[in-house]
Amino acid sequence: MTTSPSLTVGDRMALEPIVIRADATLTEATTLMDRHHVHGLPVVDAAGSLVGVLSQTDLARARATEYLWSNWPGLVVRHLMTSPAIIIHRSTGLDVAARKMERNRIHRLVVVDDEDGTIPIGVLSTTDLIHAIAEELAEATATPEAGSNA
Repeated sequence: MTTSPSLTVGDRMALEPIVIRADATLTEATTLMDRHHVHGLPVVDAAGSLVGVLSQTDLARARATEYLWSNWPGLVVRHLMTSPAIIIHRSTGLDVAARKMERNRIHRLVVVDDEDGTIPIGVLSTTDLIHAIAEELAEATATPEAGSNA
């Protein structure tokens, strides 16, 4: 039985990530996540460089915290984002990405180019990993054993 080359983050990442500026309002962030059906957004500065990540969990925590909720109109993304963003390079193997997510207890990694670690080029989510696992298992069970007369 032959094994296929290891899949990389670049093979499975969502391209052209939906990003938000650090100075955007939380309402803008919530609307963007809802409209695009994403659970997290890479956060960039005015130059487009990655400065953090804003997740649905961050927004839910703000809603559940009286002080934050009462100040919601005056808050911007940089007040709630996680910084620095946990990144991964596009050429990294999916196995390494899965371990990084588990170790950091996060649901997405911001993908950066191998040459420039400041500009987000994609996002790899746990959903992307599950799809890859499912496909790998389906291929493994569909491949007949070597030497079989089936």
